[in-house]
Amino acid sequence: MSPDTLSGVNARETEVPGEAPPRRRSPLNTRRLGDRLLRVYVWLIIAWLFLPIAVMIVFGFNDTQSKSNVTWQGFTLKWWGRLDEYPELVTAVLNSLKIAVLATMITTLIGTLMGLALGRYRFRGQGATNLVMFAAIASPELVMGASLLSLFISAGVQTGFATVVIAHVLFSLSFVAITVRARVIGLDRSIEEAARDLGASTWTTFWRITFPMILPGVVSGALLAFALSIDDFVITQFTSGATQTFPLWIWGATRIGVPPQVNILGTLIFAVGVAIAVVNTVNGRRRT
Repeated sequence: MSPDTLSGVNARETEVPGEAPPRRRSPLNTRRLGDRLLRVYVWLIIAWLFLPIAVMIVFGFNDTQSKSNVTWQGFTLKWWGRLDEYPELVTAVLNSLKIAVLATMITTLIGTLMGLALGRYRFRGQGATNLVMFAAIASPELVMGASLLSLFISAGVQTGFATVVIAHVLFSLSFVAITVRARVIGLDRSIEEAARDLGASTWTTFWRITFPMILPGVVSGALLAFALSIDDFVITQFTSGATQTFPLWIWGATRIGVPPQVNILGTLIFAVGVAIAVVNTVNGRRRT
C-alpha cells in the first residue's frame, strides 16, 4: 500500500462519526489576514510619527493665558494675526529661510556635478570619495559641528551667517551627490548615444536628454538639502556666532516659555514642505 493511501486511511480513522471534519485555513485567507495586519501596523507607525506635528498644529490655536503653551485652554485665531509680536522670532525664521535657500542652491549645483561624475566615470580615488561621502552622512552632527568650528577658528574666520551657509553646504552635499548618483547609475545610455547619432552635440544631449532624466534625483536631493538645512540645530549652534535661526530661537525660548507663534510658524513651514512634496510627486507621475 502506498504512503498516500495509508495517510488517507489514517485520516478517515481519526474522524469521529457525526462530527464535521476540521476546517483548514487556506493559504489565501492567511495571506489576506497578514496583509491587513501589515496595513494596520503601517498606519499606526505613520500616526505615531505625525502625532507631534498634529500637536504642534493644534496648539497654534490654543488660547493660552501664560508663557508656557503646554495646556489646552480654548480655541482662538488671534495668534495668527499677531505673528509680529516677537520681531526676533520673525528675524530668526527669515534667517533660516535665507540660509536654507542659499545652501540648497549651492549644494544642488555641486552635488549634481559630483553625482554625475561618480555615477558615470571611473577615476583614481573614486572609492575614497565614496567613503568620505558616506562617512559624512554617518558621522554625528556633534563631531562635524566641532570640526567646522575648529576649522573656522584656526583660519581666523568670524562665525556668522556665511559660516552657517558653508556648514550647511558641507553636511548636506553628500546627500545630494548620492541621490543624483543613484539616478545616474540607472540611466539608459543608449538614449544619449541615439541623440548623438542624430547629430546632437554633447551640450545639447545633456540639456535635452540627460538632465531631464536625472531631474527627479536632482529635485529629491534639493528638497532633502532644504529640509536638512532649515531644521538643523547642532551644527548651526557651533557655527552661528551672533546669527540666530529658527531652531536656535526656539531653544532659547524654552527657558521662559514657547509662545503660540512658534507653533504657527512651524505649521506654515510644514505646510509649505508638504505642498512642495505633493507638487513634486504629481509632476513625477505625469512624466511617468
